[in-house]
Amino acid sequence: MSPIEVALIVLVVLAVAAAVPAIWVASRRRALRSRFGPEYDRLVAEQQSRTAAERELRERERRHAELTLTPLTADARRQYAADWEEIQAQFVDSPAAAVGAADELVTRLIAERGYPIGGYDDQLAHLSVEHARTLTHYRDAHEIHLRNERGEASTEQLRQAVVHYRELFADLLGEDPVRQPSDEPRPDTPQDVPSR
Repeated sequence: MSPIEVALIVLVVLAVAAAVPAIWVASRRRALRSRFGPEYDRLVAEQQSRTAAERELRERERRHAELTLTPLTADARRQYAADWEEIQAQFVDSPAAAVGAADELVTRLIAERGYPIGGYDDQLAHLSVEHARTLTHYRDAHEIHLRNERGEASTEQLRQAVVHYRELFADLLGEDPVRQPSDEPRPDTPQDVPSR
């Protein structure tokens, strides 16, 4: 081999050696962004650097892997759905109490599934691994709940809180807990018309 060929081979090997870590980092970044969705972007904006945010997300994954999460029984699912219906009905007469009840119900569901419920920030961190897409709803609902406790929330804000809690509740339950009237098929739709 000529010295030029040796130099070219060395340059190719160095280029590949430099590219592998970059590809590996980009792959891990894509995986985190895909898993955490909007939570990834929120944490990157909050942290000092993207690397610090990604380190935090990987730590969340590690802590989450140590949890023993349990699926709900069919009876528990039905009971939670019934409890949610009561909260929605309660909203008509007492919006403030309904928001408090929604917060308590979500916290109870989080605990029954096996997530730690010590502090709100810890709840968010643990939930972010599997429920990152609905965490914004939880944050918004919780913020309104705190305003409600101080007597500062309007009825419209309380309504929004219940809607936000419903999104997280449905995600934790793994299904839509209560069919909305608009979800019900209308009798005059083509699928309900008997064939001749």
